[in-house]
Amino acid sequence: MGTENETRISEFLLLGISEESRWQPFLFGLFLSMYLVTVLGNLLIILATISDSHLHTPMYFFLSNLSFVDICFTSTTIPKMLVNIQTQSKAITYEGCIMQIYFFILFGVLDNFLLTVMAYDRFVAICHPLHYTVIMNRQLCVSLVLASWITSALNSLLQSLMVLRLSFCTDLEIPHFFCELNQVVLLACSDTFPNDMVMYFAAGLLFCGPLAGILYSYSKIVSSIRAISSAQGKYKAFSTCASHLSVVSLFYCTCLGVYFSSSATHNSHSSATASVMYSVVTPMLNPFIYSLRNKDITGALRRLFVGKL
Repeated sequence: MGTENETRISEFLLLGISEESRWQPFLFGLFLSMYLVTVLGNLLIILATISDSHLHTPMYFFLSNLSFVDICFTSTTIPKMLVNIQTQSKAITYEGCIMQIYFFILFGVLDNFLLTVMAYDRFVAICHPLHYTVIMNRQLCVSLVLASWITSALNSLLQSLMVLRLSFCTDLEIPHFFCELNQVVLLACSDTFPNDMVMYFAAGLLFCGPLAGILYSYSKIVSSIRAISSAQGKYKAFSTCASHLSVVSLFYCTCLGVYFSSSATHNSHSSATASVMYSVVTPMLNPFIYSLRNKDITGALRRLFVGKL
């Protein structure tokens, strides 16, 4: 009977950000608003890049892919959270939890890869401007995005299969607003050493590796910008990568803040609250960062709406 109780799990309980009932209407309104802004903002970026022929360049091709991934990233967690708040339920099925783990890792790692690819694009544009169109040809751009998708899908599949091998006991409460991989593994009664090794290896390879690539790209970019003699030339070169650098800083700083600074509080709601920054706030801010100071995007959006009138 004990073994049967350990293996036949039907659902987990998501404790969310706060268990106090008086905060639930506020949290519902807040997260619904952020989700709608995220979907609308990123959808506008996608429509602008598709509709305007001036934006049919590698940089905006990668940006439209990033916007699509950001929509999927937030859609993996926020709708279920909103449903649970509205129905006053904390339950998520075992199958639903596994699917949430799969898609959250998939789109999270994809975000990471796409930011790296965009850093490489800026590196080529600034450090090798005369060869940019030759190097960043359509075939390479599609191949980079496709390789990112395949690698991310294989990694998330591996992580999900590793969770399926685990056995769980009676404590099925997850102190989070979604099925976060680390929190689910912590609930297991069986040996989690293989899961920990796979997670650490994937983090080192798929997180630290792209981060190192981004840092290398920007070190070369900074060197090239410093070599430009005119102040106007330096400003123009820096402005082409300022938006991307802002998004990269926001994404990695929030991720590092959650998984390293909060390592001592994995069993509390503080980790869940901190996770809101990279899983909700960052995808919401990306369209604003890329459009507010980008004349190409704002011009495309203006033409898109004027053409509809």
